[in-house]
Amino acid sequence: VDVAKMQEWKEGIVKKLTGGVSSLVKGNGSTIVMGTANITGPGSVEVTGEDGKRETYTASKGIIVGTGTQMITIPGFEPDGDVVITAREAVSLQTAPQSMLIIGGGVIGLELGMVYQKLGTKLTVVELMDQLLPGTDLDLVRVVQKHLKKDGADIHLKSKAVKLEKSGGRANVTIETEGKEQVVEAEKVLVAVGFKPNSAGLGLEGAGVKLDERGHIIVDDQMRTNVPSIFAIGDVAGMPYLAHKASKEGEIAAEVIAGHKSARDYRGMPAAIFTDPEIATVGMTEAQAKAEGKAVKVGKFPFAASGRAMAVSETDGFIKVIIDEADHQLLGVAIVGPEASDLISESALAIEMCAFAEDVALTVHPHPTLGEGVMEAFKHALGEAVHIMNRS
Repeated sequence: VDVAKMQEWKEGIVKKLTGGVSSLVKGNGSTIVMGTANITGPGSVEVTGEDGKRETYTASKGIIVGTGTQMITIPGFEPDGDVVITAREAVSLQTAPQSMLIIGGGVIGLELGMVYQKLGTKLTVVELMDQLLPGTDLDLVRVVQKHLKKDGADIHLKSKAVKLEKSGGRANVTIETEGKEQVVEAEKVLVAVGFKPNSAGLGLEGAGVKLDERGHIIVDDQMRTNVPSIFAIGDVAGMPYLAHKASKEGEIAAEVIAGHKSARDYRGMPAAIFTDPEIATVGMTEAQAKAEGKAVKVGKFPFAASGRAMAVSETDGFIKVIIDEADHQLLGVAIVGPEASDLISESALAIEMCAFAEDVALTVHPHPTLGEGVMEAFKHALGEAVHIMNRS
């Protein structure tokens, strides 16, 4: 694979998408100002332009802050843009490194790492917690971890990187696991231990806007801060860090400022992790439902029983649905497998509509498709599965 050509192709797509957004903004009568913003009051923002000149803009109805997050760094592992890199550099490498050590086995680390693994890079993953993708259903994680190991990755759980030495354009990283140390050499070290909100230097404190202990801007369900004319959306307003969540919050804030009724409700908010295979979830996990005192039924359909999955040689993974035992209302869905990020949308709609298991199970899905596995999982939860065995 010509990685440089791949990057050129990627940049072309990014340019089209960002250019399209810019055209939409201008086409709807908005003005784009490039510069650094500082909130000087409940309805005013001072912008320092690229030429160093300052100009104050008045926002009579509201200010929306959507400054996102930045990568967290680790003392002793400061990025240099060459040997030690962050996600920003990792998405733009012009060649696939021979080896890469990833500090942090979370979403960003694994998404980027598995891309390079497919391009031939030897991966070493160092994760402080006792599982990869902390906070994700372990049943789903096991499938991804199996793929990582099958493709040659070394995974160190309950471990931390404690020392870095550079020599000859490479890195020697000391890893500590339960008191024992070992040194791993890598061409690249990707620091992917999480993100922190970009809330500093915006004048928020001076404007009286409250932040939480991590620096996220505190908002209500209308994305409004404690200062009525100032709103915040996206990652800077708190987790989960999802692009589509940020987009929806932007719509909510704009609607509220325009005088319409609007508020956030995350019960039907899907999440996707672009590993190989993909993971996608919506609603409650089985553990969360039980923690709320709900009696549940679980349905599961393995991709190994899907003709379409067999045809594309991607049979690892499954679709898991959680329903209320009493009335069969849908509580949550988790998918690990091919096209999981696309398959989850049907279940997100079902949760948004307060659907019941029968609503999906009785809906005829086309054959042969991956999507019919969703129907089969719901049938399995009801004890009515056709293409897999029901529970005895």
